[in-house]
This record gives sequence, structure tokens and C-alpha cells, in this order.
Amino acid sequence: MSSSSRISGFHKLSIPERLQKVAENSPASLDTLKVFEEFGNLPAETADRMIENVIGSLSIPVGVATNMVIDGKDVLIPMATEESSVVAAVCNAARQCRDSGGFITSTTGSLMIAQIQLTNVADCANARLKILERIEEIRTICNDADPLLIKLGGGFYDVDVRMVKAKNETMLVTHIIVDTRDAMGANTVNTMAEKLAPVLAGWTGGKPYLRILSNLADRRLARARAVWTPEAIGGTDVRDGMMQAYYFAEADPYRAATHNKGIMNGVSAVVLATGNDTRAVESGAHAYAAHSGRYTSLTTWEVDADGNLCGSIEIPMPVGLVGGATKIHPVAKASLEILGVQTAEDLAKAIAAVGLAQNFAAMRALATDGIQKGHMGLHAKNIAVMAGAVGDEIDTIAKTLVQLGTVRVDVAEQELAKLRTS
Repeated sequence: MSSSSRISGFHKLSIPERLQKVAENSPASLDTLKVFEEFGNLPAETADRMIENVIGSLSIPVGVATNMVIDGKDVLIPMATEESSVVAAVCNAARQCRDSGGFITSTTGSLMIAQIQLTNVADCANARLKILERIEEIRTICNDADPLLIKLGGGFYDVDVRMVKAKNETMLVTHIIVDTRDAMGANTVNTMAEKLAPVLAGWTGGKPYLRILSNLADRRLARARAVWTPEAIGGTDVRDGMMQAYYFAEADPYRAATHNKGIMNGVSAVVLATGNDTRAVESGAHAYAAHSGRYTSLTTWEVDADGNLCGSIEIPMPVGLVGGATKIHPVAKASLEILGVQTAEDLAKAIAAVGLAQNFAAMRALATDGIQKGHMGLHAKNIAVMAGAVGDEIDTIAKTLVQLGTVRVDVAEQELAKLRTS
């Protein structure tokens, strides 16, 4: 049978018709594709409005992290992730700093940046000042693009103009800085940038090209800090081992990449559970990790005068409570209700605290038993299922794998065969 990815009018078909076309034009059989007919807790009609060419949905487990105390308040944290040990790690880290007060958080506000690129500007330095002199005109143009945002207390905040030396010329790049309040704000700032671009071109004689937000949201930082006593984490040797893990990540980008990935295990899980943009948060976080000129740790770890381990994190957090999937996806709405957050800043602070907790847990594991012991112990059930275990066999095989210290599918298959013949 011949197949083709050129399926004219695919977007106009019903979901069952799309599945039929996929079966006709891919190696997958229609029987295999029936798995897509079950949409779970996301109604098919909602999914079909969210993205294009929908054929189904992918369910990701949602767990709840317990033990979290944020700014003196107990909070349950919904986390959507496919990775074992991520939720448990946050629970354990939070439990070990509860007696020290939990997590203290803050933010820099809800400011987002949009960039307007101007080329062919003959007098960049002079043109830069022309733009800065007209801040009130810029404010009016931007605010007229979203009157509702103004009613909510947001809107244009400031302007910055940079001369960026590129391969071919010096570009004039204008940043409009906007308070987007409880929205992530991408659509808002993009609309403002598009309206302002031709005006800037008229003032400077330049040619406008890109007019779009920056995901390096360094005007929208979330911060969290916490203290762990040596007694709570297993002693001073564990503390000192964790500090060595931090020093390694702070100094070496190869280690820092994995160190920060661990932070994002927690961050992205909450961002996803609440229907926010994981890619925007991830790109901004990793870019911010290099804002000093080299890629390094998103967290800072120290030992205070009393010998306690003190951790802190500062991370861009462009998340919202309105727009995108946050008001459409039923799981996102339920997750936000579990969190009990009232503003986007509240959500950002909770996510930063989770990132710090995740980092603590990963460093503690690395400084003690190694990352695999706890992770693979929790992963053993997945391996048992992959080996063919069902029902009570799953827990039995998982327990055996942990006892053997070898969590592999081939070993699980051998143990399952023994179990079934005994």
C-alpha cells in the first residue's frame, strides 16, 4: 500500500476520519490507532479546538506533592510528569525543611518583554534617543492595543532600546516592557509590538522585521529560599557532600546542564499541570542560567553560621492564570484550584519553591546513595509491567528487582518466569 503525508483537507475531517486517513497513510493499523479514541478527562471537542489536526490526547500522570509550606501556608502541589521519583523527591525535600519554616518566596512582578527589530538605521545612537524621548507616545500606542489589561491594572511599563551588533550590521532593538498581570502575556505583547513597529520605523528611518516577545523573561523572576538543618538531612557529611555537588554544577556547564534539568523536572511538571507553556519557561530558565556570560546553576547553596544548609533559586517564570490552556483544559483548572493561587505571581512563587525542592532532593541523592537507588526503586514497577507482569505480580516483581539491586527488563522477565512456575 502506498502512503503519503500529503493529505488534502485533513484539518476539515472529523476525528474518526482523520484516524482512518492516518491508518491508510502510515505503518500503523486502525486497530493500533483505536487507542486515540479514548480522550480521558480532556473532551474530544475541547482538544479539537486547542490544536490543529487532532486525533487523540496523551495522558500524563498527575501526582500531588505533599509537605510543602510556602510563605507559612500549607500547599498541595499538582505535578504532571511521566518520570518516576520526581513527585516523591519534592515531598521528601519539603518534609525535611518544614521545621525550618518551609519555603520563603518573592517575585519581581509580572513584566514581559517584546522586541522590535529595526535594520538599515544609519544613525543608531541618535535614533535610540529619538525613541526614548517619545515614551509617552509609545505608552499610548501600546495601551490602546489592550484596554482590558489597563482596566485590570496592567499595561505598558517602560521602554528600553539596545544597539545589537549583528553579523551584517548594527541593529536597533526596542524592548517594550509590559505588565501583563495574571496572563502569561505572549499575545498581548506581540500585538503591541506589531502596532508599534511601523511607528518606530517612521521615527528612525529603519526597516522593521521581527516583532515578538522574548522568552528570556528576566523582568519576571520568581525566587524561593529554604533552610535545612544537618539533623534533618542526615548529618554534616551529607550537607558537605551536597555542597560539593553544587560547587561542581556552579563551575562546570556539563554538570550544570543536568543539575538544572533536575530543577526543571519539578518546575515543568507544575507548569504542565496548570496548563502553562512548558517550552517558554524552559527556554527562559536555561537562557537565564547563562546570563552571567557562562552557563551555570540556577540555584545557590551555602552553609550559614549555624551550620545549616541554605538553598535559593531565582528563575524567570512567565506563567498565567488566564489564556492558553489554563481556562480550557479541565485538569489545568482543577490543578489551579488545588493550589489555591489567586494571582499569576502566587503560581510563579509556588513553582520556584518546587524547583528548589527538586534540586535539594537530587543533590542529596547524589551525595548519599546515588541517584539510581531511589529512582530505580520507584521505576521498578514500570519495568515489571514492561516484562509482562499483571495484577499482584507487578508489586512482587518490583520488590524482587529492588532486593536484587538490578532493575532491568531481562531480569524482570526471568523473575516473572520463576514466579509463574513456582
